[in-house]
Amino acid sequence: MKSFEELRDRLSAHEVKRIVAVVASHDEHTLEAVVRARRENLVEPLLIGDAAKTEEILASLGEDASAYRIEDIGDGAQAAQRTADLAREGKVDCIMKGRIETGVLMKVMVNREHGIRKGGTMSLLAVMESPYYHKLFGITDVGLLTYPDKDQKKAALFNAVDAFHRLGVEMPKAALICAVEKVNPKMPETVDADAIRQEGVEGCIIAGPISYDLAMDPSSAAIKGYESPVAGDADILVVPDIVSGNIAAKTITCIGGGKTGGTVLGGLVPILLVSRSASSDDKYHSIIISALIGGIR
Repeated sequence: MKSFEELRDRLSAHEVKRIVAVVASHDEHTLEAVVRARRENLVEPLLIGDAAKTEEILASLGEDASAYRIEDIGDGAQAAQRTADLAREGKVDCIMKGRIETGVLMKVMVNREHGIRKGGTMSLLAVMESPYYHKLFGITDVGLLTYPDKDQKKAALFNAVDAFHRLGVEMPKAALICAVEKVNPKMPETVDADAIRQEGVEGCIIAGPISYDLAMDPSSAAIKGYESPVAGDADILVVPDIVSGNIAAKTITCIGGGKTGGTVLGGLVPILLVSRSASSDDKYHSIIISALIGGIR
């Protein structure tokens, strides 16, 4: 995968358009991205929220609201539950957060009886495009798992590998990121990385513990004499905690000229848990990624 444009073209080629259900759809920034994706014939939106406000926003964006499927549910929790019900019935391909608090949305989604949780760990994957790297790559977890233990890191890697398989990468290369390459009992993340590497995750190649520069820069690997097929060619970066993941992703986008899109994995369908402060482009990229990963047909 070289770029978001490549993924966009792949999504555009689908004859049956993926259904994106927007929870609390009466949000201008969210609808900007949804309208863009629909105009490009990438997805079919299902808007669940305050119908009057949703129609007003669509009109301000130059859209005919009658051309959209809109369900009038003004209460955020009820809109989330309706969306979860549709996902369990196999009627939507992915779920997108609108004008609703993340906590309210996720409380519904992770409910074991009425949500979309499959039973394992749910994790947030950021897919990045950088002008300084030769392909798209993922970082996990950047916003859901705060200080994951070894098993949660392994589950986040499993989710990311499955997503990359669905995006067309047959054998993704995963780097378990640490500050050093050697196991140090005083640095628990190195112990976790070594254990995960030894246990393995089916369908990927793992290196770890490995530093960020070795994972992403071939010249660094050559200088340090680090030999691994992952070195300088990583597809997935598993970070030690939410702080390092959040900093890495935002540094790449804020001052590194990068583009990003993110999605929550581990449920029946992906969840576009994009911050309201995120750009319309970020949300647009997230739609593309989630629709490709979560196709039900």
